[in-house]
Amino acid sequence: MTEALGLGGEERVLEVGSGSGYQTAILAELVREVWTVEIVEALSWRARSVLDGLGYRNIHYRVGDGSEGWPQFAPFDAVMVTAAAAIIPDSLETQLAAGAG
Repeated sequence: MTEALGLGGEERVLEVGSGSGYQTAILAELVREVWTVEIVEALSWRARSVLDGLGYRNIHYRVGDGSEGWPQFAPFDAVMVTAAAAIIPDSLETQLAAGAG
């Protein structure tokens, strides 16, 4: 899934579904900034605690409905939806930078 984004290292990526933070950490190693949204508050705080403890400083966290994305910090160079979703909401597509995938 990460490889499909075709990341080069300078991107700003929106991740929907932080979960345990594992995928967030992978993204943080590969890009300039990660903006991650998790709907379950306890999961978000645990992931943040672990990743902050590991020294990650290029991750921004938000607790909320990821289907809304994070419009105030758009556009993003890529959006990774790691949470279950029947369809990709239009709100996420509109937050992509021109030509981004």
